[in-house]
Amino acid sequence: MDEWQSISTAPEGAEIMTKIDDAAGTRNAQTLIRRGRLWFVPGEWMYVYYTPTHWKPAVEEDGRTIAAAERVEEEEVKG
Repeated sequence: MDEWQSISTAPEGAEIMTKIDDAAGTRNAQTLIRRGRLWFVPGEWMYVYYTPTHWKPAVEEDGRTIAAAERVEEEEVKG
């Protein structure tokens, strides 16, 4: 399941890839966690001030989450 889906079907409590995609274009693509009607950044220390329109699983082919893969890449660049 790599296709973007309507945000109304997003799972609760899972880190997922989200975006806003409307007449103004695609923006705010990032991983978020839904808690009721609020959307939190990973770590759940802050919520965003918008509601995404679409979601898809945040998992790389090797099974890592997209956020985990990005953290590894950042560490390698700093390395």
